Amino acid sequence: MLTQALLVDDSRSVLDFLKRLLEADGTVQVTAYTDPLQAMTSAMQRQYDIMLVDYEMPRMDGVTFIRELRALENFANIPIVMITSIQTDEVRMKALEAGATDFLPKHPQTLETRVRLRNLIRLGIAVRQLNDRAADLVRDVASATQKLQEREEEIILRLALAVEYRDNDTGEHTLRVAKYSRIIAEELGLPSRLIRDIYLAAPLHDVGKVAIPDSILLKPGRLNAEEIAIMRTHAAIGGRILADSHCELIQLGAEIAAAHHERWDGAGYPNRLKGAEIPIAARVVAVADVFDALTMKRPYKGPMPLADARRYLEDNKARQFDPACVDAFLSRWNEVVTIATAQHAMAPWQAEMRALSTAI
Repeated sequence: MLTQALLVDDSRSVLDFLKRLLEADGTVQVTAYTDPLQAMTSAMQRQYDIMLVDYEMPRMDGVTFIRELRALENFANIPIVMITSIQTDEVRMKALEAGATDFLPKHPQTLETRVRLRNLIRLGIAVRQLNDRAADLVRDVASATQKLQEREEEIILRLALAVEYRDNDTGEHTLRVAKYSRIIAEELGLPSRLIRDIYLAAPLHDVGKVAIPDSILLKPGRLNAEEIAIMRTHAAIGGRILADSHCELIQLGAEIAAAHHERWDGAGYPNRLKGAEIPIAARVVAVADVFDALTMKRPYKGPMPLADARRYLEDNKARQFDPACVDAFLSRWNEVVTIATAQHAMAPWQAEMRALSTAI
């Protein structure tokens, strides 16, 4: 690959001389401009390995040119040579402060200056190779990170699905809670990464139900006081199951599992947290989970009409639920209705979770 050099000098004779000198051995390809503004436009559109710029030019002097060039991401490290017949310390200092790598006279006739120029070209090649390698490493890290995230997401989704199958044979509750949670998180204006993580971790909210006996979990009727007490242990159990993970998603899942039955007024369980003491992700999922639980058919009850479930949220705002979360949820009521009334096949729900998570 030829070394790409950008040459800027308002003198056509100097430009032609330096171009011949640089291209003499056939390893360098020079793009030459007499107009620094045209050269700057070219620099913004393509990558160069080395740049040589005159000091005294109309429309933009060499120091200004170098300073603006260094501000471009692709030109932070490449060699930039100031071409000047002025050898004062003041000019040199200005050029160095702007980002010049070295200085050459207008007509580098001596062996020393020619060798310096050749070394600068070699430096440009080395910088390009280093930048290419760095870009490869960035891509490799990004690819490895993506694969790791996909594995984490798959573990979470499969764990959530296993829990859901204990008392719901489709996994639709898990998917709807995730979608509702995303709506709330978006309307609250949470950071995009947190929105995504809440969406992916929300399905773990009931992971503690794996420890609840089927005689209670699947009971076709109202639970008695003792059974309710046992059922309520699923929040603390879920928090313990997911606690101390090195995976940020599972850490968030632990917060949600442990606190999604806490209440805004402090009357919830297991720790009677109140208001902002409840993690924001748990407050979000609490609204989503209760709404879906009300509107879905369970062994002990029929589905509540959507309008009645909406009224329940409104009536319990600032008591059971964070009022901001309720307002966020209801502000997109048409989407909520669409999600609540959609029919999902058993198999595609995981694919839909994955597709929606990558779209956030």
